[in-house]
Amino acid sequence: MKMERLPKFFILVFVTTLLMITMAFISSSPKRVVFLGDSVTQMGAEPGGYIDLMRGMLKAKNLEGKFDLMGSGIGGNKVYDLYQRLEKDVLSKKPDIVFVFVGVNDVLHKTWGKDVDAGKFELFYRALIRKVKASGAEVILCTPAVIGERTDFSNAHDGDLNKYATIVLGLSKEEKCTLLDLRAMFLKYNLSHNPNNLEQGILTTDGVHLNPTGNKLVADAMMEVLLGR
Repeated sequence: MKMERLPKFFILVFVTTLLMITMAFISSSPKRVVFLGDSVTQMGAEPGGYIDLMRGMLKAKNLEGKFDLMGSGIGGNKVYDLYQRLEKDVLSKKPDIVFVFVGVNDVLHKTWGKDVDAGKFELFYRALIRKVKASGAEVILCTPAVIGERTDFSNAHDGDLNKYATIVLGLSKEEKCTLLDLRAMFLKYNLSHNPNNLEQGILTTDGVHLNPTGNKLVADAMMEVLLGR
């Protein structure tokens, strides 16, 4: 009787060992993180950018094997553009987490009559969120940060930018996504570090694109969210 059960025992051991090896491999595979956005994100992947800084932070914490960070930013992109290239530039990479950081161009292009009105912004943003979530990835939403750094809301686009940031905040609640309120963080920082109410030079080089301090602020904020996963 014992001899008849012996092969089954070895099969069970083999299957159990194989499962353990498979689970160990899965658990050791880094989570794929894609940063989807416009030129701010595109520059974030360059040396000194916030994505580059995050890679350095992970390495310093001996966590570089836990996350694989991938930038997917294109200058001038609006939310519609992100939705259009979502399959090719994001979902094809099989991400586990997607940071979405967009909105500045949707507002800024109003100067040339090419803005995306608030209704369409929300429509395409919601569709983008749902498509990413349907793939199984987690979506982390970032409010558009600044178009000008004055703290008294005298920047030309403050009204529209606040409106679009509010839309992102609402979508984060309705679609149950983690929110990173960069607009609020940038304003808080400028209130403490911009006593002369300058339009640029505190966190940005030109009122939009990040300088080293701005990149560090964003990297720290995103890293805090990421390490909570």
